[in-house]
Amino acid sequence: MANFFSDNQDLRWYLEKGIDWDPIVDACELGLKLPDGFRSVEEAREFYLDIVMMFGEFVAEEVAPHAAEIDREGVIFEDGEAKFPPHLAAIFETMRELDVHGMCLPRELGGVNAPVILYSVHNELLGRAEQAVMTHYSFHAGTALAMLLLSIDEGTTEFDREKMAITRTRFAEQIEEIARGDAWGCMDITEPDAGSDMAALRASGEQGADGSWTLTGQKIFVTSGHGKYHFVIARTEARTDADDAFAGLEGLSMFLVKAYDDTDGGRTRHAKLDRLEEKLGHHASVTASLSFDKTPALLVGERGEGFKHMLTLMNGARVSVGFESIGLCEAAFRTARAYAAERRSMGKTIDRHEMIADYLDEMRTDIQGLRALAMYCAVHQELADKERLRLLFDPPADELERKRLERRIKAHKRRLRRATPLLKYLAAERSVEMARRCIQIHGGNGYTIDYPAEKLLRDSLVLPIYEGTSQIQALMATRDTLNGILKNPQAFVRLRAQAQWRSVSGRDALERRVARVQTLSFGAQQHLMTRLAGKKFRSLQGTPLAARTKAMLKDWDPKRDFAPAQLHAERLTALMAEAAICRILLDQARKHPERQEVLERYLERAEPRCRFFADQIHTTGARLLEELAEPVEEASAL
Repeated sequence: MANFFSDNQDLRWYLEKGIDWDPIVDACELGLKLPDGFRSVEEAREFYLDIVMMFGEFVAEEVAPHAAEIDREGVIFEDGEAKFPPHLAAIFETMRELDVHGMCLPRELGGVNAPVILYSVHNELLGRAEQAVMTHYSFHAGTALAMLLLSIDEGTTEFDREKMAITRTRFAEQIEEIARGDAWGCMDITEPDAGSDMAALRASGEQGADGSWTLTGQKIFVTSGHGKYHFVIARTEARTDADDAFAGLEGLSMFLVKAYDDTDGGRTRHAKLDRLEEKLGHHASVTASLSFDKTPALLVGERGEGFKHMLTLMNGARVSVGFESIGLCEAAFRTARAYAAERRSMGKTIDRHEMIADYLDEMRTDIQGLRALAMYCAVHQELADKERLRLLFDPPADELERKRLERRIKAHKRRLRRATPLLKYLAAERSVEMARRCIQIHGGNGYTIDYPAEKLLRDSLVLPIYEGTSQIQALMATRDTLNGILKNPQAFVRLRAQAQWRSVSGRDALERRVARVQTLSFGAQQHLMTRLAGKKFRSLQGTPLAARTKAMLKDWDPKRDFAPAQLHAERLTALMAEAAICRILLDQARKHPERQEVLERYLERAEPRCRFFADQIHTTGARLLEELAEPVEEASAL
């Protein structure tokens, strides 16, 4: 029988050898000494493999064969409700029977306490089979986990240390309903006049005299917006500065809204489903517009914490999109390879033609690099969350050990924060490139609906858009990087010097090549910082010396002072992502000699790309920045 896990040697390598399960199982099970938990790492790992093997077979046998039909049928909007056609409904009924929606939840809430890494792997497997099904699936487990983590953050979850179990959590009823597969949730952020500019959100929350909350406003582009439970970002405080485009974030709060109730008498809606978007791709995924009119809502956390909570949810969602993008890349590669192996031209199958062989080799290599970065993010996400829960509910009695745990959590969070936008950016962009290449390898056939290539391209085009556009990811990664240099320039100088030294004195050629890629990245960062500092210094001419020194060291405004870096943000992000992948693959090759071949292939592809990005950063952009700095003249009346 077909199986999308067992047929993927690279993916299997991570679950069988590449992931260090010891700290993960310790954080999830052994370290907590759960009464019904696993007794060894090997026992837990075998169980995890069984879950993924089962899901890989389900996806290959019951989802992928129906992908074209699912795409054609889409979803139905009837009498104000979104409905699944038969095949799509049957898939989710099977998922409910397989009990996969709550697998990452604690056992006392209806789950099996599996690591979130398994959920990420499921997203890749489904992303390879059918993107819209994966998107909807992700809003089951993802929403339930978010409810639990948000309840923990606000202090409404109680834990019994003797029983080693959660005894109460605020959203237990909703979590258990989602775990059973009887409901799902979504995240409502975007509004008609406010997309990435969250400070412009207008939907409002109003508190009544009895302390209860209601919401009024409209949300659009809500993925799985027909779900029962909605995390909604709404304004509860007035904007402090109407002229500041970035003001107002502190006035946003997060709410949990139940969109409807089902009774014997039918469905009563509290939030109106206005319409479903007709999209280029992802036809079987609901993308909805909703209206709230004094809809009852539950405040999550404190007033004004909405932006903070949104970032927590979005960061997890971005890792999920990274795995989804890799799934689509895998589908594009395998579809192209299978076609090329059968299509004959000029006396041989086209996979034996040099250009096509080069295309396929690059696709295979880039997928392996992306998966390495995705697994790196998944591991640090897992350990950051699970070790934080241990610190909250079962902190070490020894003060020194507790401080060690706190340092580990900070390290995991720091690495995850730096790597997540790199993953989301590069994986989403590569998915579009590979889908387009898949069509090209198919030639004219790829442009017809008789072959799956055109669907892959349609489905790929949203990946650089949702959960934060590629441009937003690039700006985040660039600002975080440059702010880090400003906060600790000595550390940056030390890291760059170490990379330069390894580039000539590394223990072997692979280490030296990886160090040279890192040196290109550090060099680009230093070049941008030099340009920013020069611009900043010129803007302070005439300022008293003491104030000028303070401004150069501390008073940096990313919106005003980072123009050269923002121009090159995508190039720098791509360069940093390539460097991160090379470093991860080098670490793998040192521990597992069989991975050396993967690193060699990836370096062959990455080195010229990195030189190109670095050259663009060093040599272009000055003319355009000068033009943008000139005053904009008012257009004359026609």
